[in-house]
Amino acid sequence: MFATTELNVRNSRRQALVQILFMLMTAVLILPVLIILATLIHKGGPAISFEFLFSEPTNGMTAGGIFPALVGTVWLVAVALLVSVPLGVAAAIYLSEFAPQNWFTRIINLAIINLAGVPSIVHALFGVGAFVLFFGFGTSILAASLTLAIMTLPVVIVATRESLQAVPLAFREACWNMGATRWQTIRRVVLPNAVSGILTGVILEVARTTGEPAPIMFTGAAFFLPFLPESVFDQTMALSLHLFVISTQVPGVPDELPYGVALVLIAMVLVMNPLSIAFRMYLRGKKKW
Repeated sequence: MFATTELNVRNSRRQALVQILFMLMTAVLILPVLIILATLIHKGGPAISFEFLFSEPTNGMTAGGIFPALVGTVWLVAVALLVSVPLGVAAAIYLSEFAPQNWFTRIINLAIINLAGVPSIVHALFGVGAFVLFFGFGTSILAASLTLAIMTLPVVIVATRESLQAVPLAFREACWNMGATRWQTIRRVVLPNAVSGILTGVILEVARTTGEPAPIMFTGAAFFLPFLPESVFDQTMALSLHLFVISTQVPGVPDELPYGVALVLIAMVLVMNPLSIAFRMYLRGKKKW
C-alpha cells in the first residue's frame, strides 16, 4: 500500500541533486576565504612577533612594527562606533515606531538605500568638505571617524529597523493595554528584544570601518607619525592605509611585511566578530519568545 512509486524516486533524486548543488555553492563561497587566510598565514606569519606588534616602523617603513597604526585603527573604529550607533539606532526607532507611512518616509528610506551604495572615495571627499573644511576639525581622528560613521550609518539603520520590526506586535499591544506609553514600550520591551539584531549591524560596521583606507586617507590618517594620538583632534596612522602605503608607495619593503599587516588586519576583524556574535547569541538566549 505504501510502496515507493516512480514519482517518489524522481522527487528523491531531485532533492539529492538540489542538496548537492547547494553544498557546492557553499563550498565555492567558502573556498576563496580559506585560500586567502592560508596565503596570509603562510606569507605573513613569519613577520608576526612581539616587536612587530609593539614597535614603530623604522628605516623608511621597510622594517619595524605597526603599533602606531594598530592604536590608530582602534581610535578610528571606537569613535566611529560612538557616533554612528546612537544615531543609527535613533533613526531606526523613528522610522520603525513613530514615522507615518507617507511620501516623506519613503524618501528617507530611499536616501538610506542610496547612501549605502555610495563609493567610499565619495564619502572621503564629503568628509574633506564637511568635517575638515566646513566644521574646521582639520585632518584629525574626529574628521576621519565622522566620515566612517556617515559611510556605515545605513548598515546600522537597516539592521536595527529590521530587528525592531521582528519583535511581535503582541508585545507592544500588551504594554499599551497595561497603560505604558509608546516610549516606555520601546525602551522596556522592544529594544531589549531587538539588541541581538542591532549587534549584527555593529559587527558589519566594525568590519568595514577597520578595512577602509579611502575615507580616512584625506581626512585624518597620516603616512607616518612618530607618536601616538592623544586626542580626537590629532592625526593618526591606520592599518588599512599603512598596508596600502607599504604595498604601493614604499620601495624595498620585504615581502612578508605587507602580508603581516594584512594578517593583523584580518585577525582584528576575526577576533571582534566572534566576540560580538557570542554576545549576540547570549542576548538572543534571553528572549522570551
